Amino acid sequence: MYSMRGHEGIQMLLTAEQEAQQIVTAARNLKTTRLRQAEEEAEKEAGLYRSNLESEYQKRVGEVWLDISSATSISKETEAKIRNMKKSTSKFQSDVVVMLIKDVTAVNYLFLYFKNIFE
Repeated sequence: MYSMRGHEGIQMLLTAEQEAQQIVTAARNLKTTRLRQAEEEAEKEAGLYRSNLESEYQKRVGEVWLDISSATSISKETEAKIRNMKKSTSKFQSDVVVMLIKDVTAVNYLFLYFKNIFE
C-alpha cells in the first residue's frame, strides 16, 4: 500500500516537474519573442530616424547649393555690370578730363570783376 502511494507521489512530482518545465519553457519562449519584437521595433525606429536625418541633410545640402549657385550668379552679374560701367565711363573720360581742365584753368572774369569792385 505504501509502495503504491509512494509511486503515485513520485508520479505526481514528475508530472508537476514536467508542468513547471513547460511553464519555464513557455516563459523563455515568450521572453525571446518579446526581445525579438523589441529589437525589430528599435531597428524600425533607428531606420526612420536615419532616414529623417538623411532627408534633413539632403535638404540643407540643397539649400547651401542654392546659396552658392545664387552667390555665383550674383557675382557674375555684378562683374558684368562693372565691365559695362567701365566701358560707358571710358567713352566719356577724355571729354570729362578736357572739361575739367578747361574749367580749372579758365579765368573767371566775373569773379575778378566783382573782386575789384568790392576791394
